[in-house]
Amino acid sequence: MRFMDRAETAARLPWPALIEALAAMFREGCAAPLRHRHPLPQNEAKEGSLLLMPAWQAHRYTGVKIVHVTPANANTPGLQAVNSVYLLSHGENGQPLALLDGSTVTDRRTAAASVLAAGYLARPESERLLLLGSGKVAHALAEAYSTRFPLKEIRVWSRRPESARRLADRLRDEGMPAAVADSASPAGFDIVSAATLATEPLLFGAELSPGTHVDLVGAFRPDMRESDGALVAACSLFPDTRTGGLAEAGDIVQAIAEGAIDENHIVADLFDLCRGTHKGRATQQEKTLFKSVGWAGEDLAAAVLAYETP
Repeated sequence: MRFMDRAETAARLPWPALIEALAAMFREGCAAPLRHRHPLPQNEAKEGSLLLMPAWQAHRYTGVKIVHVTPANANTPGLQAVNSVYLLSHGENGQPLALLDGSTVTDRRTAAASVLAAGYLARPESERLLLLGSGKVAHALAEAYSTRFPLKEIRVWSRRPESARRLADRLRDEGMPAAVADSASPAGFDIVSAATLATEPLLFGAELSPGTHVDLVGAFRPDMRESDGALVAACSLFPDTRTGGLAEAGDIVQAIAEGAIDENHIVADLFDLCRGTHKGRATQQEKTLFKSVGWAGEDLAAAVLAYETP
């Protein structure tokens, strides 16, 4: 069995190839049940999560990601809030093939899925990106968006200003036009991408400019959210998967519970976009929203790409 650490996993998942691998998986499909989520007690936080995400393509590959989400780690320097490993096995005989750094797989496939969706939903000339969050996923999002759009400005906001400064400095050192945002307001931005563990809205529909594309990456549980119901109602809504969005996405589940939208507000999902059954953005002024929940097929696509890359 091959072991891939963080550096090797990242090196085997370059952005263009990874985005195309995800697009191919959404076109072809695979078996991927809704993830198993189990509450994980925390001493210094309300609750953590243990997630199990299996996926397989018959006779080819099987994979499972084991994820620990521990929000209390944010209080300890050097500890990540999310830790995981990914096991890729032979789809016919079950032989273990590779053990990858699951956090790197997650970060990069998450950002790649957002940019894949943005290719259909954001205006091609988008130049201003607002990032909410300052962790590894936010860093990956900045990298991935920079490969796809002609960004001239990246603004970073975090509840912890010092964390926003560190990420902005790092992005600037890597050649990206980054600076700290004064607030979380989406007004005036072309693309707004949120990757936080928020349980209360950070983004509000009343502040959203015409033509903006919103990319919500956090809120993977029904009790979490990054936007208010008015923002969801104001946008054409595209989750990565319709089933996952209705079952797990807090921004969608809570907006429905509040009466801001109903299930029919979902226009299409990433399967529809990648398969050409929906073209995506219709007008320059349209406000679009991609809600990323996380589909196990994305992890499988990334793991297979990493394993098959020479």
